[in-house]
Amino acid sequence: MTMVTKMVMVLVFMAASTGVKWVGAQVHHVVGGDRGWDPSFDVASWSSGRIFRVGDKICFPYSAAQEGIVEVKSKDEYESCDVGNPIRMYTVGLDGIELDGEGIRYFMSSKPESCKKGLKLHVELMPWKSPEFPQETLSESDNSDWSIAAAPTAPSPSVQLYGNFLLSSFGLLLCTCMAI
Repeated sequence: MTMVTKMVMVLVFMAASTGVKWVGAQVHHVVGGDRGWDPSFDVASWSSGRIFRVGDKICFPYSAAQEGIVEVKSKDEYESCDVGNPIRMYTVGLDGIELDGEGIRYFMSSKPESCKKGLKLHVELMPWKSPEFPQETLSESDNSDWSIAAAPTAPSPSVQLYGNFLLSSFGLLLCTCMAI
């Protein structure tokens, strides 16, 4: 192999090794599926049983000429379909919204009459590391030797940095050896 080929291989290896991150799976939720976001859509049945996590993305496909989406701050605004003071307005027709930060977010039609017919969605965001099912606990009356193990955790950032440092160091050592 030529020196240039060796250098390119080492650079590709180093670039790939330093870009490695430990991340959870990101889910893209398309509200309404193939039908999209429209007044005949049953939002409650679509969202039933879905788990929304921090880092997921939610997409609202709709006809921008007929609808719009607003995000409101409070449960009261959401329940009363009050679109007078939105914190965000979406009017493009295929809005992709990053779900960042834990808590509840409220989305609804920008048309109060559509909202009152049920075209609204509240999303409770779970941390991306949490288990999908609530952890069960054993009562003292079970008298068993079994216990529930804690959910696995992601590696800490220091482990990730240490791993990237080792890979980078190996790449630099390999590069130096090839140059000799």
